[in-house]
Amino acid sequence: MRIVVGITGGIAAYKAPELVRLLKKQGHEVRCAATEHALEFVTRTTLETVSQNPLYCDLFASGRTEHISLKDWGEMLVVAPATANIIGKVASGIADDALSTLLLAFSGKPVVMAPAMNCEMWAHPAVQRNIETLKGWGIRMVGPEEGELACGVSGVGRMAEPDQIAAAICSSQQPAVSGQRWLVTAGPTYERIDSVRFIGNYSSGKMGFALAQALADVGAEVELVTGPTALDVSSYQHIKIHRVESAREMYAAATELFPQCQGAILSAAVADYRPAETADHKLKKNGTEGMTLELVQNPDILATLGGMKTDGQTLVGFALETDNEEANAQHKLEKKNLDYIVLNSLRDKGAGFGVDTNKVTILGRDGSRTESPLMSKQDIAKLIVQEVTS
Repeated sequence: MRIVVGITGGIAAYKAPELVRLLKKQGHEVRCAATEHALEFVTRTTLETVSQNPLYCDLFASGRTEHISLKDWGEMLVVAPATANIIGKVASGIADDALSTLLLAFSGKPVVMAPAMNCEMWAHPAVQRNIETLKGWGIRMVGPEEGELACGVSGVGRMAEPDQIAAAICSSQQPAVSGQRWLVTAGPTYERIDSVRFIGNYSSGKMGFALAQALADVGAEVELVTGPTALDVSSYQHIKIHRVESAREMYAAATELFPQCQGAILSAAVADYRPAETADHKLKKNGTEGMTLELVQNPDILATLGGMKTDGQTLVGFALETDNEEANAQHKLEKKNLDYIVLNSLRDKGAGFGVDTNKVTILGRDGSRTESPLMSKQDIAKLIVQEVTS
């Protein structure tokens, strides 16, 4: 992997060169980013020598947006040590130096932090609140450990040893879904009224296609069942597309494929109802009278798969809500026997149908709750896949 190691201004920074050395020994490419105070504990020469790359520590030195280019280069960001200061900055969205700016730009990619601070600081409610916020965003914490601290006392706050951090990074590289088959549903369904008209919705399929790509990127074989959409992922070797039109066609495909899959993420916006009768020709106006359209209920794909689900299978649903969002999503999770439900709210600007961004809350049957900021649908998909497969 291409790993960026971030170093902050704590005494445990002296261990950072050893972490870089271990990561290089594992075969990773490493670049370092340091705060100004970190260089009080470890030198630029040391970090550049062990990483064999220039150090990034000055936001304005190069005159370029290096925090963006370094984010594009890196596949993972590891902050060791992670002081209370950098943890608080990230949790509050503050970007006022090279490393904090890089951390905020690193959205959608794996971030690992190894906290290190005095035990009283670690126990402070503000620090614990910030830790929980970062965990909720998918940032992984390694440590801290209990032991003797630099201030002379013993307690929890000691940074995990470099070999522990390197081992945690190594284990996080092994995709839990590699070689597994997963089902994804995407897009809208069209319910025909006649030969030219239908009942539908505004779903573009972008979220479902991003999920299929995110699963394929971590080694899964994906069965993508999609309603009408102009999107295409035919270039992906590990995605097989099944194109359908109606809810009943999607139901048939999903129920046939699910028993052979280890998991399913159902993000399609499936029509709840369809016309009771469909004309095979275009219906004409009948004078000045209106039209009465009788609707009947479509089969519930999510509930059916929830009833079919066996031990070892993971089922993830989506909920688009406008009122009592979280309570309604939690009810849906339990009623339909889901493992996770991804909550979208039309109240959130930049989220919902047709746009390239989204903001979600992932609720787990185990009581877990992960809330994302507004991100691209590709980054949201990576977060969802990481959450439901870890």
